[in-house]
Amino acid sequence: MGDIKGFMKYDRQDYKKDEVSRRIKSHKEFTHLPSDKDLKNQGARCMDCGVPFCQSGCPIGNIIPDWNDLVYRDHWQEAMERLAKTNNFPEFTGRVCPAPCENACVLGINEPAVTIKNIELAIVEHAYTSGWLKPQKPAHRTGMKVAVIGSGPAGLACADELNKNGHKVTVYEKNEVLGGLLALGIPDFKLEKQVITRRLDRMRAEGVVFKTNAHVGVDVSVQELRDKYDALVLCGGAEAGRELPVPGRELKGVYQAMYYLPQQNLLNDKLATDHFKARSREHILQVAPPSGEDISAKGKRVIVLGGGDTGSDCVGTSIRQGALSVQQLELLPQPPVKRAAENPWPNWAFVLRTSSSHEEGCTRDYNILTKRLSGENGQLKKLHAVRLNWSKDPATGQMKMAEIPGTEFEMDCDLLLLALGFTGPVKKGMIEQLGVALDARGNVAAGADKMTSVPGVFTAGDMTRGQSLVVWAIHEGRAAAQGVHRYLSQLSVKK
Repeated sequence: MGDIKGFMKYDRQDYKKDEVSRRIKSHKEFTHLPSDKDLKNQGARCMDCGVPFCQSGCPIGNIIPDWNDLVYRDHWQEAMERLAKTNNFPEFTGRVCPAPCENACVLGINEPAVTIKNIELAIVEHAYTSGWLKPQKPAHRTGMKVAVIGSGPAGLACADELNKNGHKVTVYEKNEVLGGLLALGIPDFKLEKQVITRRLDRMRAEGVVFKTNAHVGVDVSVQELRDKYDALVLCGGAEAGRELPVPGRELKGVYQAMYYLPQQNLLNDKLATDHFKARSREHILQVAPPSGEDISAKGKRVIVLGGGDTGSDCVGTSIRQGALSVQQLELLPQPPVKRAAENPWPNWAFVLRTSSSHEEGCTRDYNILTKRLSGENGQLKKLHAVRLNWSKDPATGQMKMAEIPGTEFEMDCDLLLLALGFTGPVKKGMIEQLGVALDARGNVAAGADKMTSVPGVFTAGDMTRGQSLVVWAIHEGRAAAQGVHRYLSQLSVKK
């Protein structure tokens, strides 16, 4: 503990953001970390608690007090070494993680929490700038081959760990671009894609092989992979979007968020030319809705259904495209400003959060159920909804909704974006052909070692966990790599 009174001497200092008027004119990142001196002071706020709840709040178990103290002491390279022990991609989590660690920070009980996420990002960017993160090929190769299917954070983390263990890893990605939702789902203003490319280049230099435009179960045979590799790891994500089953859903102007967001990412000049080489409009339309049209919010009255991160990303993207107005509607009640009594520290705080996108000009409303959509000549024009009342069932404790009579209303809408979450992985193709068992929620079932019901076939990430965070995907990928490594070690002994 570098400064025993640091938590009393220094206030929380977060990153700085460009003014709204400036940042909405660009799809680039707009946040700026404090100076190294200020970050050292932020590290000094860490109390080096006897029981570091921040570590238990972090899905990957980052050794947070250690690298906070190392930053305070100006030992940045050692801080990076400590950070790399638990996190394969701190440059991703340092940008897009909602920081459950900060929700569990002991200082956060009655003061603003330590800026753990900012310190994490500063450490890894310091390491890149200083040239410390050089490719490191494994000292030996085991002779075992593994196919990882899906290049999102779970697949990349699994591939990275297995490669470090000396196995020969090939990552198969159905799209032309690598990164999964990191690349296609998260807007550039939160995560510029050269950040992903920088890490992928290092993984290639370390021996990981990437194959794009390789849709396993469609144009790549599942049986071919089983014959060629000693183990398979399924990391295809939870891509089946939740639908809006109301009259008028078929109207033009109603789209899933995961058709909308990838199109903008692929259209960004930097992404489309320098990094992922998405050269053609035909490729951009690979992520278009079945009708094949481009989606733009320019000059339109936009409504986003869903109050989560994906909904917020749709808000920020719509504003940057020049939407006439943007409104975000949520089925559930508005969260409280402070923790409720039944939501105590150190659990994740279910409180009202205002994202940078919300700051840019969005109206939010809650307790709203969409009843139907209407339009003219096949084009969406209005959303018809009713307000809800939520109450707890005394018998089951579950929350139940009821429509409030007389509260029906309509809203003008030219573009409706569905950010309603995901129902699980796509079953048709790879999953059906492999015949792996599913759990009660329709996800791929797996044991503690992440092996599915089919020997030698493992799974990780949203495909088995369900829709979740990038940091949980990294945790899943690392866990699957451990399971695969044990399996291959036993297999090599038998051979």
